[in-house]
Amino acid sequence: MQIPVRFEIDGLALRGDLHLPAAPAPPLVIGAHGLLSDRSSPKQQALARACTDMGIAYFRFDHRGCGESEGSLASADLLDARCRDLLAALAAMRRRGGFGSGLGLFGSSLGGAVCLRIAAREAIDALVVYAAPVRSAPLRAAAARPGVDPELVRQAGLLGADFDLAPELRRIHHVLVIHGDADAIVPVDHGREIHDAARPPRRLLLLPRGDHALSDPRHQELFLRESALWLKAHLSGRQG
Repeated sequence: MQIPVRFEIDGLALRGDLHLPAAPAPPLVIGAHGLLSDRSSPKQQALARACTDMGIAYFRFDHRGCGESEGSLASADLLDARCRDLLAALAAMRRRGGFGSGLGLFGSSLGGAVCLRIAAREAIDALVVYAAPVRSAPLRAAAARPGVDPELVRQAGLLGADFDLAPELRRIHHVLVIHGDADAIVPVDHGREIHDAARPPRRLLLLPRGDHALSDPRHQELFLRESALWLKAHLSGRQG
């Protein structure tokens, strides 16, 4: 079952889709997409299907200024704004009710950074991040290289204030970190740093010659399978 959801934050209407399995009181996973993506991204849709097949509810939503949500991408502190979006999505799901006690997050690229910050501050039972930056410097550095794609320059300019999540990583746990070892946007060292700083249980899954866009179909299959299994393993015992 797929249910459209509307919720508000900072005077903006945000929109999402809640995927519900047939199981009663399922655990819940909330997905946060990347900088210029939205809730219709292939990773979000595929993971939503995989979760509901395992009896887990999944909520994917458009951050402000993306997809069908109101607002602008421009922000003095984009990471903080997107963290407020995710907390508002979580509050909307809590108001709706009907879920079990297990709560998971999935974040891709900048969405991964959002989920890391929230997981360091909230009670999160399972976390999966893909190509998540620990700090904003790599995107700015990539954008400064000669001959770089103008779209990358635009993305770097949208980030607003710089961020560094390193001091918060020691509070992260139950995390699966997935990263391509040939990622030219967010270097693989960021994935290693997240894994090494987090508390157990934790796992680092490196994708050989994997890029930031997860363009290799074999990597797409591996990402989906391992993400779903991680969420199931750490949320299945938290139902009801």
